[in-house]
Amino acid sequence: MSLALVQSRALLGLAAPAVTVEVHLSNGLPGFTLVGLAEVEVKEARERVRAALDNAGLAFPHNQRITVNLAPADLPKDSGRFDLPIALGILAASGQIEAQRLAGWEFAGELSLSGQLRPVRGALATALALARSGDQPRLVLPPGSAEEAALVPDARIYRAQHLLDVVGQFLPSGADGAPASLPASADGWQRLQSAPAQAAAQGPDLADVKGQAAARRALEIAAAGGHGLLLVGPPGSGKSMLAQRFAGLLPPMSVAQALEAAAVASLAGRFDAVQWRQRPTASPHHSASAVALVGGGSPPRPGEISLAHHGVLFLDEFPEFARNALEALREPLETGSITIARAAQRAEFPARFQLIAAMNPCPCGFAGSRQRACRCSPEQVARYQGKLSGPLLDRIDLHVEVPALPADELLAAGPGEASASVRARVLAAHERALARQGKANQALAGQEIDQQAGLDEATRQFLQTAAARLAWSARSTHRALKVARTIADLAGSQSISLAHVAEAMQYRRVLRGG
Repeated sequence: MSLALVQSRALLGLAAPAVTVEVHLSNGLPGFTLVGLAEVEVKEARERVRAALDNAGLAFPHNQRITVNLAPADLPKDSGRFDLPIALGILAASGQIEAQRLAGWEFAGELSLSGQLRPVRGALATALALARSGDQPRLVLPPGSAEEAALVPDARIYRAQHLLDVVGQFLPSGADGAPASLPASADGWQRLQSAPAQAAAQGPDLADVKGQAAARRALEIAAAGGHGLLLVGPPGSGKSMLAQRFAGLLPPMSVAQALEAAAVASLAGRFDAVQWRQRPTASPHHSASAVALVGGGSPPRPGEISLAHHGVLFLDEFPEFARNALEALREPLETGSITIARAAQRAEFPARFQLIAAMNPCPCGFAGSRQRACRCSPEQVARYQGKLSGPLLDRIDLHVEVPALPADELLAAGPGEASASVRARVLAAHERALARQGKANQALAGQEIDQQAGLDEATRQFLQTAAARLAWSARSTHRALKVARTIADLAGSQSISLAHVAEAMQYRRVLRGG
């Protein structure tokens, strides 16, 4: 009888709890038993591992009883990431590699039937969780997974293309002290250096948008302060064009922000190195369910709001989304995270996104239009706008109308201001906020709002009177103050003036909601 232990990691949100793969070989009726709350794809590892060892020229103990335990037993395990550690555990228990030399190493990888290693999702999330925990094991990953994990600074990542590449590093020494030889050879073992890639180029330019001075100003304020934005206007007025160019106005991502956003994308199997340090933009269709939007499933997977972490969530045709899906946005908009609880487990995903929503003012789309008459009744308009609840609209800082441009103005207008110029002002305002309070204005809360506002008596009285007449909630008043703080930063002002508050007030509640 023999026992071998191999270390790996499971995935639970952005956490990566340790999993010990225990392999026990004993005499008795031949069999291969796998226990430890494993999902179907993990249990299928028995056949993949058996075929991979045979086809790689390694000895599979067909005549012994094999028991594999994935500990801890109460932690759910999914995906094919445990194929490689299970194979190494069998080889160590059967004496084909040195079990003692596996200490200090962790492994993850799916095996093909030939022994080739295939990528697994969540590699970057695993490496980031290890770095945050202070653990520094050497992590062996397949091609594709190893490169993304190597983006984490100071991570010790090794890439292996084939099972034999890994086995060759842990062979027992022969009688003369030299390593034993492999039954086959593959040259694919490499230590990867942690070298974050360069920032990717941004998307389309704001210069493509003609006119729409008010909407462009609102976009600039939203980008500088991290505020949410609702665009309301008739079809073809440029709402989607504006939203698609918003990410290009945002300040550059820090390495820490880029790693968090990339880790979430890695969990969903959607990481692309080409988009490294580029603000993600998620644009789900309005038929998306609440689970698709905020995350869910078993095991829990990140939704669109988490895939937009440190980026933009663009919801076009805003009222057409299911009511329960929209209402599920309320807590993440406040907290910047989402906790998904299930009977067996719970997972927390980051969700600090900027919401950009676009909608028509009525079912036909032309309420208030100067070019075309609206055919909707007042009741239809109220019912349509009532699809959006008051509490949800209250959480969106900026509401702006985007009117359609007449044809003569559209054709005569020249290119708008380029994204680069707007981005420079946004970055300057963002840096002022960080230098003053260490966070974006949208993230201010409680006493911080009063401390950073610094209103004089006339401005305070003006805001107080307006809030009372407009029946604003405390949240609306505070959000108007935070927008005014951003407007002051864009102007390079240390204090908020009455003009800044007046401009901020015009962006509150174009719609009443229901």
